Amino acid sequence: MTTEAKLRQGTTAWFEMVGHLMSQAASRSRLSPDLNLSLVERYTDGENLPEGLVQGIRFDIRGGAPSFRVGVRRDERAEVTIEISAAAARALNSLRSDDPNYPATRDAFLRTGEMRVDGDPSRLGDWLDAVHDPIVDRTI
Repeated sequence: MTTEAKLRQGTTAWFEMVGHLMSQAASRSRLSPDLNLSLVERYTDGENLPEGLVQGIRFDIRGGAPSFRVGVRRDERAEVTIEISAAAARALNSLRSDDPNYPATRDAFLRTGEMRVDGDPSRLGDWLDAVHDPIVDRTI
């Protein structure tokens, strides 16, 4: 049995891994060919990347086909936009979904504004929640 290499959160390689896992999970969920939806997740204190982008990911579903881009503009929006500090993301990415501290930690970040969600992430489907633990498993 092979184990996947762990990647440091916030690196380009880590965001690429996240995008690939999201794409695979979305594809396995048999998306409707009529589904068009986008998600942007951006670190509010993210480091600058080339081409005027910052740490984050844009995930699009167009015609039922998923795709992603590493790096987002500071003002980039989508149907679902998640803005989160790198520290809050790190805390959440260290907790598996069945850890009783996970929902309490997420809710605390939402209350303090360290994490903001605009739009309804459930529109993406159950596969989005299912991808959390595989991401945690690959994150250092």
